[in-house]
Amino acid sequence: MLNQHTLQLLTQLKLDGMARAFEEQSSQTHAASLSFEERFGLLVDREFTHRDTKRVDRLLKQAKLKVAGACVEDIDYRAGRGLDKRAMASLSTCDWIRHRHSILITGATGCGKTWLACAFGQQACRQGFSVLYVRVPRLFEELRIAHGDGSFTRKLAALARNDVLLLDDWGVNPLTQPERADLLEILDDRVATRSTIITSQLPVEHWHEYLADPTLADAILDRIVHQSHKLKLKGESLRKQESA
Repeated sequence: MLNQHTLQLLTQLKLDGMARAFEEQSSQTHAASLSFEERFGLLVDREFTHRDTKRVDRLLKQAKLKVAGACVEDIDYRAGRGLDKRAMASLSTCDWIRHRHSILITGATGCGKTWLACAFGQQACRQGFSVLYVRVPRLFEELRIAHGDGSFTRKLAALARNDVLLLDDWGVNPLTQPERADLLEILDDRVATRSTIITSQLPVEHWHEYLADPTLADAILDRIVHQSHKLKLKGESLRKQESA
């Protein structure tokens, strides 16, 4: 009865990890040989692990990563891809987020840009950072609707709250003048406060021409290029290799 009452109290206090560990200890004969401090330490460890797992699961769900299974441990370093193990190990620490830097990933179609970006996004979630994945064409459509229904300011604020904003497929479609202005607003909110990951088929040196407005292009690129880690993926499409 005493154990059952304790379990109920732990559950009511939302100490689910501790409750499970306490229930397991009650059924394990070897637990009786442990001191009170040892048993209590195991309960606290289980609660911490339980909460940490729930937090990471919540962050991953909110991130909406396109490739949910991508992780830095599975990065493909085969010859010709242009990936340096030392640089990847450094980025995997997520210090670039703590320093409010960004990552720009460029390369041909199918070379693994989105996968790598999602791997960095997953790693960020595992280290407690909030992430949001969005394809750039879809983002501009959402912003166009937000302008129409009056929710644009709220939409910008929601984007700005994320520690990492992952913009996939940058440069796929030509931008309109309102889209260029919206892009500047999004990136301006992140300068020196948040990090951004951008994937694009276009080399970074062609982005100014792509933006097609010298004044806005200068302002936009000034906010993302200078404090960024640039990764140029090389080689043929990984999709072709997988289907071969």
